[in-house]
Amino acid sequence: MTRGKLVAVAMSGGVDSSLAAALLQEAGYQVVGVSMHLWCEEGEEITSSVPRCCSLRDIEDARQVCRLLDIPFYLLNLKDEFRTWVVDYFCQEYARGRTPNPCLACNQEIKFRLLLNKVLGWGADYLATGHYARIEQADGEYRLLQAVDPLKDQSYFLYMLGQRELAHLLFPMGHYYKREARQLARQRGLPIASKRDSQEICFLPGGDYRSFLSQRLSPSPGDVVDAQGNPLGQHQGIAYYTVGQRHGLGIASSQPLYVLRLDPATNRVILGTWEELHHLALSASNLHWVSGHPPPMPLEVTAKIRYQSPPAQATLYPHPDGVEVRFQIHQRQIAPGQAVVFYQGEMVLGGGIIEGPVPI
Repeated sequence: MTRGKLVAVAMSGGVDSSLAAALLQEAGYQVVGVSMHLWCEEGEEITSSVPRCCSLRDIEDARQVCRLLDIPFYLLNLKDEFRTWVVDYFCQEYARGRTPNPCLACNQEIKFRLLLNKVLGWGADYLATGHYARIEQADGEYRLLQAVDPLKDQSYFLYMLGQRELAHLLFPMGHYYKREARQLARQRGLPIASKRDSQEICFLPGGDYRSFLSQRLSPSPGDVVDAQGNPLGQHQGIAYYTVGQRHGLGIASSQPLYVLRLDPATNRVILGTWEELHHLALSASNLHWVSGHPPPMPLEVTAKIRYQSPPAQATLYPHPDGVEVRFQIHQRQIAPGQAVVFYQGEMVLGGGIIEGPVPI
């Protein structure tokens, strides 16, 4: 029975979370909307047209939807927590020669730890979000599944969820296609039905992460070398480079060169060819398993090394860092700091943080 159950909906001001609130209200839940004030550039106006998540304009859009649905609206100031867990992490990882994913950090630390704990402390039964993923319960265990819409599926960003979190989460949008979402929002008269989806990291308007880092870090110049250690030139700081990068290297070469890896210990950027960028295995640490316990290994899975990368057949083996992932076909741009997520069919098993490629 859903009637009487209290659900707090994390309202981003976008189509998906707004429709999630409307659908849950129609299903008989007691619904309240909650927005988080996470980041604000100095001088930002509510009327700013920059399409990015969690802006002041988004908060006002969420408030307007709640007013239309006649549900309570709450605004939480989590700017300090966001700066510590997401922005500082983002900068520190780049300084270490790694490629962070701030959306994963935000989900893990802000949405599904801080926010979830807060709404449960208020007496809510559930926290709902607009994520495209599904939750089902079978054999006494909660399972995290991919969304019905394969083009919108966001389960990659949710691999850190465990049994405790899934017991108190709702993802209404996981059962719909994105094209349906806009149509359903229009049918309900939601004012954000035609609003563009945010494509940018909320604290990086314009997507210029190098400019952002330059204001917060003091990277040191160092050597650019090839895979054999031969000098090729100088760089302005390893924080400004990522694995797989080709453009902006400032190196003259008779063939295209790519960043193979970054070595913070020697402050070196190592370049190589397209072929040298491909690997058959990686190691991952900081593992999270949806079931709460690691599966027996070796284990056949499909794995994704980036959100947009296609799933690849792989086998998991124990590794001193956590797990070794061996692929059937070469994977390119294996970037330390990114996440690798493991699936069996449509079910998310878990994932971890890539430490780097390993030889096999």
